[in-house]
Amino acid sequence: MQSLVKSALFAAALSSGAVEPGPEVEKPTVVLVHGAFADGHAWDRVIPLLQAKGLNVVAVQNPLSSFEDDVAKTKRTIQAQSGPIVLVGHSYGGAVITDAGEDEHVKALVYVAAFAPSNGQSVSDLSKDYPTPSGFNHLNADKDGFLTLTLEGVQHHLAQDLSPEDARLLAATQNPTNSANFSGKATAAAWTSRPTWYVVSEQDHMLDTGLQKDLAKKLGAKVVSLQASHVPQLSQPQKVAEVILAAVDQVSR
Repeated sequence: MQSLVKSALFAAALSSGAVEPGPEVEKPTVVLVHGAFADGHAWDRVIPLLQAKGLNVVAVQNPLSSFEDDVAKTKRTIQAQSGPIVLVGHSYGGAVITDAGEDEHVKALVYVAAFAPSNGQSVSDLSKDYPTPSGFNHLNADKDGFLTLTLEGVQHHLAQDLSPEDARLLAATQNPTNSANFSGKATAAAWTSRPTWYVVSEQDHMLDTGLQKDLAKKLGAKVVSLQASHVPQLSQPQKVAEVILAAVDQVSR
């Protein structure tokens, strides 16, 4: 009975203004990092879902000219924000956030069908002991070593769960990727000191699903598995957004 009386008195005092509520926790900014053969538009279907929750969202436009360039660009984007950050990476972008995420403002990491190297590892290092995904049989290289996927590669290996029209759009708007990027070695491993989430794509033809699961285990990540291609942020944006929002919720507590 005594505790009920105390609770009632506290509620009355709060409603009368005698007790000030605690400070509101600042919502984190969500920074999204795209993968190879893509740009910031890879997140077009996730961004509105996050903005609808009142979040500030920024999609990095990495040049894909070198691993070091991409890490530097992502770091500049992080440093341009104020307050806490949830950093999200897709595919090759996972390697970028692993390195760039050491910034003190980054409070959580979300990997979406993504590489997560240890300090000193590259994407190539992570992949060498796993089967080569079928999508890598559909790459074209120009004279400078920049890679793009063929239309068949996009339609049947990168994004086989998108409509043919959407897959053709992806193929037409590719951002060529320097093949040397996959040999760039991480100089930090932000996941060692931050909570992590991992979205596993079970129908992935670009990043071996077994490797994804092993990486998620290495990270100690909270795992969500989707029956999706390599681009779940486009084919199942609501479910990917829910994972990001779970990270936001933890950071906001």
